Amino acid sequence: CATVIASQALITAAFSVTKQAIQLGYLPRVRILHTSVKETGQVYVPFVNWGLYVCIVLAVLAFGSSSKLAGAYGIAVTIDMLITTTMTFFVIRYGWKYPWPLCFAATGFFFIVDFTYFAANIVKLFDGGWFPVVIGVFMFMLMLTWKQGRRLMSERLRADAIDLKSFLEAVFISPPARVAGTAVFLASEQGITPTALLHNLKHNKVLHETNLFVTVKHHELPWIGFDKRAEIEPLGHDCWQVTLHFGFKNEPDVPEALALLRGRGVQ
Repeated sequence: CATVIASQALITAAFSVTKQAIQLGYLPRVRILHTSVKETGQVYVPFVNWGLYVCIVLAVLAFGSSSKLAGAYGIAVTIDMLITTTMTFFVIRYGWKYPWPLCFAATGFFFIVDFTYFAANIVKLFDGGWFPVVIGVFMFMLMLTWKQGRRLMSERLRADAIDLKSFLEAVFISPPARVAGTAVFLASEQGITPTALLHNLKHNKVLHETNLFVTVKHHELPWIGFDKRAEIEPLGHDCWQVTLHFGFKNEPDVPEALALLRGRGVQ
């Protein structure tokens, strides 16, 4: 029973953490299925589910018995305890602004206990303990590489991009034909001319009567309410700069967020 409960907890946590890491830009996007119409956090991630399955099969084949996995389990649990205690210190000191002595007293005792357990298990590093360490290093490198890669790509795109306000001013000196309807252009960076707009003007030679330039931002907060979800800035000529804000536990539903603009100058 304990094994079943622990495995279900791990699988569910893996789904939730993967979704939040993707929204924070630390992992590549994968398919996420919502299994509840009421609970936004109830998700199923097929890639993670099958990935866990493959890793478990490989671990069973490699180690052969649960007793040989004891070292791996001990290292994993004690490192997890150490990390949790360390993160608790940073939360209560820098998040909650408690005084230094109280923070050290509150976490120092647990750190000593956790470190003692870790030191007792470190002798098993070469007897199976290397397994969770390898997994941790691999995931850390993957997340670090993806985060830095996105940052470098964003900087390159920003360097080559055209300023949106300047571009619109130039376009409306000799404006193209306007067609009925609303066009929504997604842009990764605020104030930058989307490539889709450039292609639309080049090939179709028209501009919609209403144009929304939408940037979606994910924040390191769990929830952002509907009252702070959408920011709108008029650019003139029925063009609007829209910024949508989502916490890492919010469902990033762009159409639902855009519907909040009704009554604010955009229909």
